[in-house]
Amino acid sequence: MKRFLNLVVAVALSMSTAVFAQYDYLYEDLPFDMPKVNAPQIPQRSVSLDEFGAKGDGVTLCTDAFAKAIAELSRQGGGTLVVPQGVWYTGPIVLQSRINLHLAAGAIVLFTEDYTKYPTVETIYEGKTAKKCQSPITAIDCEDVAITGSGVIDGNGMYWRPLKKPKTNSSQWDKITAFGGSIDEKGSLWTPDDNRQHLRPNLIKFVNCRRVMFKDVTFKNSPAWNVHPVMCQDIIVDGVKILNPSYAQNGDGIDIESCSRVIMVNSTLDVGDDGICIKSGKDEEGRRRGMPTEYVIVDGCTVYSAHGGFVIGSEMSGGARNICVSNCQFIGTDNGLRFKSTRGRGGVVEKIYIRNISMVDIPGSAILFNLYYGKKLKPGEVVEPIPVDETTPSFRDISIENLSCRGAKQAFFFNGLPEMPVKNISLKNVSITADEKSTFNFCENITKENVVETLLK
Repeated sequence: MKRFLNLVVAVALSMSTAVFAQYDYLYEDLPFDMPKVNAPQIPQRSVSLDEFGAKGDGVTLCTDAFAKAIAELSRQGGGTLVVPQGVWYTGPIVLQSRINLHLAAGAIVLFTEDYTKYPTVETIYEGKTAKKCQSPITAIDCEDVAITGSGVIDGNGMYWRPLKKPKTNSSQWDKITAFGGSIDEKGSLWTPDDNRQHLRPNLIKFVNCRRVMFKDVTFKNSPAWNVHPVMCQDIIVDGVKILNPSYAQNGDGIDIESCSRVIMVNSTLDVGDDGICIKSGKDEEGRRRGMPTEYVIVDGCTVYSAHGGFVIGSEMSGGARNICVSNCQFIGTDNGLRFKSTRGRGGVVEKIYIRNISMVDIPGSAILFNLYYGKKLKPGEVVEPIPVDETTPSFRDISIENLSCRGAKQAFFFNGLPEMPVKNISLKNVSITADEKSTFNFCENITKENVVETLLK
């Protein structure tokens, strides 16, 4: 076992500057100057979870064993906690600085469905301070923290989430409603017996952390959002899989909120809500926080089921800037590129660069700007301008280049505000086949070069 642990540490967590030279190519030809992301530095010592009384039998509750192992590593100055092959059934896990949670091949960390094991805490959800159950995995005010390895982290989210019948087939509906709970009078919405759906936590919650890595792990079946770093700096996301059923309510993939210096590469998402999402707080609280998400590289990622492949908003009150998305493919996402906000949010989204994107089978819009998120405009409804102030959201200075899409409902849906149009959008080498003509409302300076929009109907 000791030899195995030493090998794990040497291979998985030798986090030196030399190791992460593999990411240097991402900084080449960037359209903005970006400080390089600092990788976590984890001491080369390790312990195995089963040394602390845990059993990977899928029955024994391992909450105390995780806590004891992390405390012991922290006492020694940090290191790697190896989770061996097995099913490790547990309550919430709290990581500390200089800890790497490493899941060996065949390891499944399965979180208990007993919501009483998750204390109610004050946290951040949908851009605002909120009371929620503690996340299955939390790191707060940590430095040099990682989750790595080829294992699986399963949030057991079906016990938490409400379920809308129209989003399911009959076998899915029957399986989940058999857990108990209640169905509304219309027979279309199932909820658990208790108030847990209002307290649903995100699966992974990192708050105000420095030097973070998620590598190779599969995150799945979250109670709400899957991976949610907030107010963090220096994040590397590499080779992860993020999975949720397509019917998972609020089942976002990754929500990067008010973070700076982020790399996300070679990852796959198949989820129930937005896929790769940029956020920065909501309304007055987000503006008061005043922390934009900035200096972000997304490269080589694939998104399947999702409300949007790459998304900014709708909680973007702190703004977003200096973001580059490249070499990605969106397959069957409701929308491809999705930018969304509404009056009252404020925030400026600018200097966004998107290139080399492929899409197929998009039932909505390939490229969507919607500044009326949460409000359904009636056909022909006239929207009157209102005075511009700090609550007015602004989307501007966005470049989209080398994009191909086969099969969208609409190529472009641009719906800006009369008092703050979507402006300075550059479209170059874009080819989209669609069923309906595009919509451009309240837009300024939309430049097109070699843009081909082919209607299939």
